[in-house]
Amino acid sequence: MALHRDRHAPATDPYFDVRLWLQTETRHGWVWAYNLEHLDLIKRFVQAPLREGVPWHDHGRKMTVVARLPAWMQQAKHRDEVLRAIARIHASLLRT
Repeated sequence: MALHRDRHAPATDPYFDVRLWLQTETRHGWVWAYNLEHLDLIKRFVQAPLREGVPWHDHGRKMTVVARLPAWMQQAKHRDEVLRAIARIHASLLRT
């Protein structure tokens, strides 16, 4: 799910054009979320060993949040990197 055209630039809200608070950079792109619920959904998706069926994909037009994640985030080989990025986001919340 991309809010911006450049995957190497920080994510910004498309309506308010402000940088999102819950985000961190990885070597493949940015991991970001609007809120903790969104971040938790991404984490549960990435951790899931089998990602078929409900609740991950709508069998129609594939317009769910996780179906629109960048391809690199959906690949099992990047699972550890994405989970480390999510852990960094959570740790940044504890420091504030």
